[in-house]
Amino acid sequence: MPRLRAHTRRRLLPWTLLAPALAVIAALLLFPLGRVVWLSVQDYGLDNVVSGRTEFVGLDNYARVLGDRYLWTVALPNTAVFALVAVAGTVVFGTLVALLLNPLGRLARTAVLGCIMVAWAMPAVSGTYVWIWIFDVDNGLVRRLLQSAGLLGPEGFNWFAERTAFYAIAALNVIHHGFPFVAVTVLAGLLTIPRELHEAALLDGAGAWQRFCNVTVPTIRPVFAVVTILSTIWDFKVFAQVYLMPGGSGGNRDVLNLGVWSYVRSFSNQDYGLGSAIAVLLTLMLLAITVVYLRTLFRDEELR
Repeated sequence: MPRLRAHTRRRLLPWTLLAPALAVIAALLLFPLGRVVWLSVQDYGLDNVVSGRTEFVGLDNYARVLGDRYLWTVALPNTAVFALVAVAGTVVFGTLVALLLNPLGRLARTAVLGCIMVAWAMPAVSGTYVWIWIFDVDNGLVRRLLQSAGLLGPEGFNWFAERTAFYAIAALNVIHHGFPFVAVTVLAGLLTIPRELHEAALLDGAGAWQRFCNVTVPTIRPVFAVVTILSTIWDFKVFAQVYLMPGGSGGNRDVLNLGVWSYVRSFSNQDYGLGSAIAVLLTLMLLAITVVYLRTLFRDEELR
């Protein structure tokens, strides 16, 4: 009996130590999430905020969202395609930067890392306004360069009015802001790879691309998994980089993603129940993508 109690105490000790942190996480994350789920099954508008009374409608809000053609033709394609391009661009560019930093000396590497971390430290709002200035319709840097090269007439071009150009600018913004995290994380993984592995591959006649595919990627696969999952979560729920650009706050409905659409329906149209349903669907989508990616990663590890 004493041995059983001691075993029980040992099993409960980690949870006891984690209890304060778990309580904080529950207060900061689970309660707001539960509140959004509760709102998503209510008919909750501005009059309900004033009166304090709500009307339970079950899954009606979800049926309205899933039955809305706008979800399938605009909001979801904008979200998914943009996230795919942004994640791929961030991971590829960040990895290239990490590979360039890897052979540098400590002093040079520290100096370059300090420079690129400026992009990571810049708030998303500030970075977005910088890109808005670069592509400004009247006096933007891009317009002046294209006009100087004779590629653009005096009438200019509104980059923010066209859906593809709008999201191309947003993708540049997100990639520029996110690549330092990927570069630093991948660089940390590269520094853990034993030099003997690359030397052995080099002696076997493997080229740079073969060494990267057959030595680097398999060795630091968990690192790539982490940066890909985090980038996917961040880029699927991008808000400021879309909302702050001209037309992104609802003026141009062709450029809204799920996050901005949820905000517009909630606060511009005062339909908090429907906006919450969109937010819940976005969360479920992110969870599904993360679970599928992790299961695929772990299955590959088991096969190895």
